[in-house]
Amino acid sequence: TKCESGCVCADGLYENLDGGCVPADECPCEYGGLAYGKGEQIQTECDICTCTKGKWKCVQKSKCSSTCNLYGEGHITTFDGQRFVFDGNCEYILAMDGCSVNRPVSSFKIVTENVICGKSGVTCSRSISIYLGNLTFILRDETFTISGENPGVRYDVKKNALHLMFDIIIPRKYNMTLIWNKHMNFFIKISRETQETICGLCGNYNGNMKDDFETRSKYVASNELEFVNSWKENPLCGDVYFVVDPCSKNPYRKAWAEKTCSIINSQVFSACHNKVNRMPYYEACVRDSCGCDIGGDCECMCDAIAVYAMACLDKGICIDWRTPEFCRKF
Repeated sequence: TKCESGCVCADGLYENLDGGCVPADECPCEYGGLAYGKGEQIQTECDICTCTKGKWKCVQKSKCSSTCNLYGEGHITTFDGQRFVFDGNCEYILAMDGCSVNRPVSSFKIVTENVICGKSGVTCSRSISIYLGNLTFILRDETFTISGENPGVRYDVKKNALHLMFDIIIPRKYNMTLIWNKHMNFFIKISRETQETICGLCGNYNGNMKDDFETRSKYVASNELEFVNSWKENPLCGDVYFVVDPCSKNPYRKAWAEKTCSIINSQVFSACHNKVNRMPYYEACVRDSCGCDIGGDCECMCDAIAVYAMACLDKGICIDWRTPEFCRKF
């Protein structure tokens, strides 16, 4: 209705993110807040996507897997990518199958036991129990024990300086890789050959993060605390009613936490910045570093940074970030 001064692209051309005019073939694509040029690819655990005329064209991989992360003081990323934080001093079911009402038979169940690791009340995952019928793995105190047996399950245990890794195969159902850093970080990677429903704090693994807060009673909770409370393994534990903000409780630690965690935003990780959104990992690092206030504060900070480093590695970017003076390996 009125004339405004400025620049416009000629017919058939479109403005790109740099303010230039390009033909439709040259339009960039967006993913995770980052721009990708024509022909660039991104890979998720299930798809390979190529940027074509401003839109992603995706091809599903022949074998599809997904990973649930539990790290630091109650940070979880579900199989479908939903993120949340919880503080609860109890045992919680991370993942299990046999969740459907029609077939309530479970072939595996993974439980985390949280213990308080800071004066502010934040909790850390310290103990993991893996139940496979009569076969049980207990991960605790930087080591593990195996008891019972299950002829229908094959498994292999590998160790390195930083991790314990468990490869578990339940024939015709699941291939699982479980990675534990012997402290607070635990990763569950599942490739499945069945349409069996999965449930627990890691979500329902149906490709839709919007319904990940499905409770044990099979309805979608209105918030994460209602969801978390429904997955208590021991009903006698108290419910969680609020999430602690450690930096508000320990404001004197905030400056140190922000300074030490800033390595995530620095040149050290620059090769990964356009592959993995760093801000959720930085914020988690600051929160955990504020919260670990009764010892082990550097361990909490290093564990949080290691999660971002592992996410970069999953995208093919290997960052050599540890030094003898900063988060050394041993």
